[in-house]
Amino acid sequence: MSDNGHPPLPPGELPSLDSSGTVPAAAPPLAAAVPGDLDTPWGMLDLLVFLIFALGMLYLLSSLMAVIAMVQFGVPASQIEQFGSTNAGFVVSRQVVWFGCILLYLYAVIGRRTSQPFWRAIGWRGLQLGARRPAALVPMLLVGGAALAIGADVASQFYKTEKPLPIQALFASPHGVEYLAAFAILVAPLAEETVFRGYVYPVLARRFGILAGIAFTGILFGLVHVPQLWGGWGQIATLVAVGMALTAARAALRSVFASYLVHLAYNGFLFAGLFLDRDALRHLPH
Repeated sequence: MSDNGHPPLPPGELPSLDSSGTVPAAAPPLAAAVPGDLDTPWGMLDLLVFLIFALGMLYLLSSLMAVIAMVQFGVPASQIEQFGSTNAGFVVSRQVVWFGCILLYLYAVIGRRTSQPFWRAIGWRGLQLGARRPAALVPMLLVGGAALAIGADVASQFYKTEKPLPIQALFASPHGVEYLAAFAILVAPLAEETVFRGYVYPVLARRFGILAGIAFTGILFGLVHVPQLWGGWGQIATLVAVGMALTAARAALRSVFASYLVHLAYNGFLFAGLFLDRDALRHLPH
């Protein structure tokens, strides 16, 4: 390398000059290309705005539905807080409407940023892993979700929770198991994977790296379930680990569809066991 930072020239060859009579500067090295599944038109500021919207909408919905419960169903104002945290029908209805508002928000925002179809833009792509065909990957992911549920169930046997967890009251409410099972299988995997693995993970992976993105997304996933599991720190840690596993599946196959299948099998396996033994899975939320 010469003193001026340019590579040495062969003997007898003069450097080429530009129109100003000076040697042109060497071109800067190209930055590493962002993987296609992480190259999204939203960033950290968008995540902050989304978080504010999601929390604000949850507060508004909770207040509106509390008024409806008092006016239409005669729930006393002094009992509305307990009703809103222990009645499975109320909680599931609020969550369904909340997820619907969140998905509509994402659809509107992403539609203004890209011409791609919404589901593809947010990471719902076909499955591909080396030479394996999608038909072979689907059962592998479903089995992986069932294995993840078994591991979480085994881990729960070692937890010592002194007080009942908030989620136990939901299972005990009228038709609570049925409402929660329908929500956990039909709604939660679709909505949570779209939000966490579709919208949140690509930004964190670009900013902090793939491994850190997997870890941070799993932590956020676990924190969302804290109100259901308050006081059950072992259960919360398990949900963080589950969130990391789901994100790792999405990162490995570069598709939200992969983590959706794992999540679907995880929830389905848990609630299948719950219908067989109503007390067995009370510590493990969807």
